[in-house]
Amino acid sequence: MRPVRGKRIVAILAAGGLTLAAAACGDAPDETPSGSGASAAATYKACMVTDTGGIDDRSFNASAWAGLQAAKEAQSNVEPKYAPSSAEADYEPNLRAYVTQKCNFVLAVGGLMGDATKKVAAENTKQQFGIVDSSVQGATNVYPMQFATDEAAFLAGYLAAGYSKSGKVATYGGLKIPPVTVFMDGFADGVAHYNKTKGKNVAVLGWDKAKQNGTFAENFGDQNKGKTITNTFVSQGADVVMPVAGGTGLGTADVAKASNGKVSVIWVDQDGCKSAEQYCDVFLTTVVKNIKDAVKQAVADGAAGKPLNATPGYLGTLENDGVSLAPYNKFDSKVDSGLKGEIDKLKQDIIAGTVKVESANAPK
Repeated sequence: MRPVRGKRIVAILAAGGLTLAAAACGDAPDETPSGSGASAAATYKACMVTDTGGIDDRSFNASAWAGLQAAKEAQSNVEPKYAPSSAEADYEPNLRAYVTQKCNFVLAVGGLMGDATKKVAAENTKQQFGIVDSSVQGATNVYPMQFATDEAAFLAGYLAAGYSKSGKVATYGGLKIPPVTVFMDGFADGVAHYNKTKGKNVAVLGWDKAKQNGTFAENFGDQNKGKTITNTFVSQGADVVMPVAGGTGLGTADVAKASNGKVSVIWVDQDGCKSAEQYCDVFLTTVVKNIKDAVKQAVADGAAGKPLNATPGYLGTLENDGVSLAPYNKFDSKVDSGLKGEIDKLKQDIIAGTVKVESANAPK
């Protein structure tokens, strides 16, 4: 079991603010000192830069934004705002713009922002930054929020194998980066654990953990690509699919909707029955990455004047509810009670360390 890295979460909101983005998200308020030393009574500007999936990805960008809004409810002096990134080239200028606007916290959302955050943070050492799904080595002004999603995905893989009628399940990613492939590693290992425990041979399509090779959409926002990939899996016999691809994964949900109950989906990041309610009837469960609460606590702590330590940062695990499986929702009566019990026990075994979950892509 991994050690729990700090329970406080530091909000950092990425500087975004191309003129268009700033206009879309509202003008910056009047001067407020940057950094974490601002008075709790003063306006506390929490500024977030999205990844290319956008604020409405029903996934990690949306989760982070929900965290900022929740922080405002917890601390009335918090003023949340965000700048969208339509391409990776937007990351650095968006971050710089929020530094210029004297945001108290600048939050970079997504592992792809690591290099841009490292560069801007090194040039602005008195500015407080935060980053989701990455860490910046040696940067004391960047608070990392990372998640052991392989632990929860292990449970999802076991569930998928136990629920599948065809004996074939599948997963695919948006991009081949550690915050994505860590889900896929856990999922594949959960299926393997089911096979070993039950003497079965459920196959995983879309990811070979040993070879670290599989299927990727190469983006987080193309639903048509998600449909194409999923239709291929279904034609090969898969009846449970876990997309780790942000909005691209909604294409998988569309395929499941059209299958009349033959295909089900395991969503990721936010409980799909809350973030994409129209697809709830096809979501078997969700591998939850509790970005919302991590960001909320970080921002609320910063707004209250509490220190935000970059080391060791925050690591969400099954033990601290930083990652989890969502309720079965509309599948509750369809999942065998014995399988539910096995998953509950497996969760406790992972927390206790009697079942080992290991991924080279997991945050260290």
